[in-house]
Amino acid sequence: MASILICDDSAFTRNMIKDILKMEGHQFLDAKDGNVLLNIVKDEKFDCILLDLLMPHKDGFQVLAELKEMGNKVPVIVVSADIQESSRQRCIELGAAAFLNKPPKQADLINTINNAIR
Repeated sequence: MASILICDDSAFTRNMIKDILKMEGHQFLDAKDGNVLLNIVKDEKFDCILLDLLMPHKDGFQVLAELKEMGNKVPVIVVSADIQESSRQRCIELGAAAFLNKPPKQADLINTINNAIR
């Protein structure tokens, strides 16, 4: 069982991911934007972070950059509808452990989380 922080501005996507995580027995907390995520990670520890790219206030790229500056060691999996190779590459350069297309398939999401937290 892992502790996972889900960050996505879409309540529908957060709920879909929460349903998958519940079935796997994982614990989770969710954030509706990058500012909320950054406030949460200052106070709480997680095994993994699931991060959307396109969000208001602070997008996923800004969050990845700030997490990197903070010395974050928690694996971040980007879950995004942005399928451009340049976006994937930028995420990896900013420290993302993996990149999944949205909506993620259940098996892909679980396998990627398991690989990231090993």
